[in-house]
Amino acid sequence: MLQGKKIVLGITGGIAAYKAAALCSGLVKQGADVHVIMTRSASKFITELTLQTLSRNPVHIDTFDERDPEVVTHINLADLADLVLIAPATANTIAKMAHGLADDMLSSTLLATMAPIMVAPAMNVHMYQHPAVVQNMNTLVSRGVLMIEPGSGMLACGYVGKGRLEEPETIIRVVQDFFQAQAHRNQLSQALAGKKVTVTAGATVERIDPVRFITNDSSGKMGIAIAKSARDMGASVRLIAGTVQVPLPEGIETVRVQSAQDMYEAVLGEWNSTDIMVQTAAVADYRPRTVYDTKMKKKDEGLTLELEKTVDILESLGQRKQGQFLIGFAAETNDVAEHAMGKLKRKNCDLLVANDVTTVGAGFGTDTNVVQIYDADGLVVDLPLMSKDDVAIQLLSVVAKRLNGVSTS
Repeated sequence: MLQGKKIVLGITGGIAAYKAAALCSGLVKQGADVHVIMTRSASKFITELTLQTLSRNPVHIDTFDERDPEVVTHINLADLADLVLIAPATANTIAKMAHGLADDMLSSTLLATMAPIMVAPAMNVHMYQHPAVVQNMNTLVSRGVLMIEPGSGMLACGYVGKGRLEEPETIIRVVQDFFQAQAHRNQLSQALAGKKVTVTAGATVERIDPVRFITNDSSGKMGIAIAKSARDMGASVRLIAGTVQVPLPEGIETVRVQSAQDMYEAVLGEWNSTDIMVQTAAVADYRPRTVYDTKMKKKDEGLTLELEKTVDILESLGQRKQGQFLIGFAAETNDVAEHAMGKLKRKNCDLLVANDVTTVGAGFGTDTNVVQIYDADGLVVDLPLMSKDDVAIQLLSVVAKRLNGVSTS
């Protein structure tokens, strides 16, 4: 997967810089075209000549050491990179990245590049756990920077704990996996071209009075992940969102709703023009029979709320289906397969995505999920713990294969 890939390898000033020689050599052996940028501190631990010999390319340290008058070197490196890999990444460099500083060759290149960035931290265990460092790393992750977590063990400073640079062989495997996943995404980039995908996401709100309501814990993360993946696969996407706890995605037309009835009406408005309907929203099953116009006052005695059923959106769509591909979701706490298959058949779904919300890392509010996908014949795929973005890709890959014969291997 690395043949011909241009990798800018940033090496910063920690004792783990000595491992960068093996990392550089390993990447070159896998076919990568490696361009090394070292900080001045890194050059105290490993020489420029070593990295130049291993990479077979000039090594860059000084921003102002311009060797080719036809290009600005740090901009040229930023533009040519398929991936920028910082290994080892010190706390100082991570802080520079988080705060947008550009006071040397490496940090200037990082600000200029549009390539994916991968960071392998290495530092003392207490530095790694310091709140400032943790916050800086979280900031980078929120911007899409990929992190290779350090290993645990004896550190150069004598401490034992987390902070040791991951071994070069492991980093190379992570880089290979990244490019393999990228190739898979590219393969699927037009898998849903020409299709209209409608996705519901988030929780509905059923009013009791102007200040009280019934809702649930759905964050909308799974539905938004599916909407973004469908967009990236070339589909025309409409997102119908109730209450969500994450930012709405850019480039996707979104309809905001509140109650189950609002969502039902919005879904029906899209149904006839939709090719694929994905119902991830956690729609309230019941609503108050009476909604008060003014705030209910507290009384000495208890309060009884009379509830009535809301419309079953998924079942209604299943009854109206005329060629649309219908996908439902089921959050369960026990007997997942039995409940999922029963719901799939009752609601006339093409696929049913089920999970056990009592499983660690699955369910409402998490960034990860553990799901099983069912069709009328039973289990299609059992997905292990993975990010909701990856679950979305896996689900839509199954859909694309069934609709268009696109390979998802």
